[in-house]
Amino acid sequence: MIFLSLIAAVVLSIGQVPPVVHLDGKIGGKVDGKPFSTEMIKGKVYLVLYVDPDKRDLNEDFAEALKKQHFDHSKFGSIAIINMKATWLPNFVLESILKKKQKKYPHTIYVKDYDKVFVKKWGLKDEDYNVLLFDKSGKLLFYKSGKLTPEDTQKVIQLIKQNL
Repeated sequence: MIFLSLIAAVVLSIGQVPPVVHLDGKIGGKVDGKPFSTEMIKGKVYLVLYVDPDKRDLNEDFAEALKKQHFDHSKFGSIAIINMKATWLPNFVLESILKKKQKKYPHTIYVKDYDKVFVKKWGLKDEDYNVLLFDKSGKLLFYKSGKLTPEDTQKVIQLIKQNL
């Protein structure tokens, strides 16, 4: 088991494009019910958050610092992927919350992962708050799970500015 998780963790390498992940039907998809694919993480700089709903407030300082930057949505996008299996909250409650968030933040793409697909295919940390940043070609620029430090926040902001 440890060996498998080490292999999965190697999948995410800075400077590389991770394997494509598709979410559709029973394993997930966008909040509007449409399929989601990581093939769309191209054409602009993308911030991807893979979050356990129980940890959604862990990086509030980071989120506030990003909002203050007012990045151009034609060059910068954000995707929030919710690890639906990582919480005790019922799916119908989470789906209701996500639909409200999608209306409040229309420039963020909200995605449901019902089967921990990103944990399995990319080696993301389960039951945590994962932050990933991709350049316009889909290459990984930054990855960290857990609480971001002020230095991490500044690094992400600088990477976004350099790659817009």
